[in-house]
Amino acid sequence: MVEKLYPITWDLDSFFKGGSVSKDLRIHLDEVKEKLKIFEEKLKSFAAPTSSEDAQKLENIINELKDIATNLSEAGAVIGCFQAQDTTDKHAALLEGEIGSIYAKFSSLLLVIQQVLSKSEETVWNGLMQSEELSEYSFVLNEWRDEAKKMLSEKEEDMITTLGVDGYHAWGQLYDLLVGDIRVKVKVDGEEKELSVGQANNLSSHENATTRKEAFEALETAWTEKEEFFAKTLNHLAGFRLAVYEKRGWESVLQEPLDINRMKQETLDAMWGAISKNKAPFVEYLNVKSTMLGEKGMHWYDLDAPVSASTEKMDYQQGAEFILKHFKEFGPKLEDFTRNAFEKGWIEAEDRPNKRPGGFCTGMPVSEESRIFMTYSGTMSNVSTLAHELGHAFHSYALKPVHWMNRQYAMGVAETASTFAEMIVADAAVKEAKTDDEKIALLEDKIQRSVAFFMNIHARFLFETRFYEERKKGIVSATKLNELMETAQKEAYGDALETTHPHFWASKLHFYITGVPFYNFPYTFGYLFSLSIYAKAINEGANFEEKYIALLQDTAVMSVEDLAMKHLGEDITKEAFWIKGINLCIQDVNEFIQLINAKG
Repeated sequence: MVEKLYPITWDLDSFFKGGSVSKDLRIHLDEVKEKLKIFEEKLKSFAAPTSSEDAQKLENIINELKDIATNLSEAGAVIGCFQAQDTTDKHAALLEGEIGSIYAKFSSLLLVIQQVLSKSEETVWNGLMQSEELSEYSFVLNEWRDEAKKMLSEKEEDMITTLGVDGYHAWGQLYDLLVGDIRVKVKVDGEEKELSVGQANNLSSHENATTRKEAFEALETAWTEKEEFFAKTLNHLAGFRLAVYEKRGWESVLQEPLDINRMKQETLDAMWGAISKNKAPFVEYLNVKSTMLGEKGMHWYDLDAPVSASTEKMDYQQGAEFILKHFKEFGPKLEDFTRNAFEKGWIEAEDRPNKRPGGFCTGMPVSEESRIFMTYSGTMSNVSTLAHELGHAFHSYALKPVHWMNRQYAMGVAETASTFAEMIVADAAVKEAKTDDEKIALLEDKIQRSVAFFMNIHARFLFETRFYEERKKGIVSATKLNELMETAQKEAYGDALETTHPHFWASKLHFYITGVPFYNFPYTFGYLFSLSIYAKAINEGANFEEKYIALLQDTAVMSVEDLAMKHLGEDITKEAFWIKGINLCIQDVNEFIQLINAKG
């Protein structure tokens, strides 16, 4: 019996009361614009440091930058929440355009700072980095300086950023509008319902095979009807990126995502190499599952299908208590933080129309809070997703004592914290299983994530890599995009699929997020990296929480290779590291198949 009822919708009024038409938000945005104007004037006299005595001047610039950045991020995060909670909120859509322009101006000013710093002489620069004022920020400042050297001139980069508001980011916003407008009709439990994309996607794990298939086909029809719109959008996003890369002299489309993730190409190659060589057990799992479902092969719409009638449902309150119980076993700080998030209404979980599909966690750097968005329908997968997003929020919490300059962690390590939290809950669920049927269902939920990271994400990576090569030659048709996606899925799934999802490129928001190219491989990196951290946590018990927090606090001040060596003592440029994590996932597959065979 759950004693406490946690809010199932989030509180945004604590930031700016009144929703997207908030007067407080309007005042806040105007203040940020004014601060940017003043800062822009100040930067006109900002010159490359010529001695270590300029350290104080640069520190002052950094603190002003922090003030603008945190207030801008606060507003941007809240506007994103307004849009996610109601895709019909037209005023929120207008605010998104406005905040995009402000971000563009901020990016231009940041670029000015980077360009100026890149002109400082090496000996002077080294002296600055050792100064009392700046040594704390040396990693990020060196990174800025290196980035600037890879860029075009200040004027050219400013033009790219400015034109990007309407010529790049606007295409990503158009995608959101197109998807938000889609409704499909699906018969659920004998009743025909009109559903948003997010609600229809939730039916992928419905216990009724007909419902799963009908939902998938209804969505596939919707993607097909609008495929030309999505194809044009995707082509122009990629075309803009490629044009910028060409002007900068960047030959590889992976240069930017690797730089963003502070990762070497050798690390990425080692990870995918280890995965590609160890897919057989997961192909076997998919074959076994399709047989259990009475099919000759695995259909895309059955990938998330439950394999046991004993799959337990948890309402939101039960799911929250389950998470709290097992977070407490890991450490008191994680549990206290999470309880506060539930009690204070940081989470938007209600299942209702007009919500954006998917889930996310966003940070409010001024208020030092987070907000979590998802659509909760009671499955164990939903519980895991909730734990995942809470892991993101805890990462931000762990960084509270750290200066803003050293909080800008990359996506790969961001997914490490979230996946770590997810594992705590998934493992606990398996251990608490009361019957073999329940254990089979919960093991299968864990294995589904391995399949997602090793196969689904791999398919996305293969598709995107090949799509860019095609795009260099010209516009890629919707038909060709379907072919590229089907080919990538068949390869990534080891030919285990009977039917594929050719319009996955249209359905996946991640392909249309302008801020992060290749929004795929960092997920797999985070999953496998977190397995090593989780193994350490199990070995060290309750004493590990402080070490874990120390690792999180280092995530934005070193490369992923250095982070792994410092905190795990591992060389992640070698396949051996990744294989250890994959083997842990294979153990789940072996146990699952043993239990299935024992049932006869």
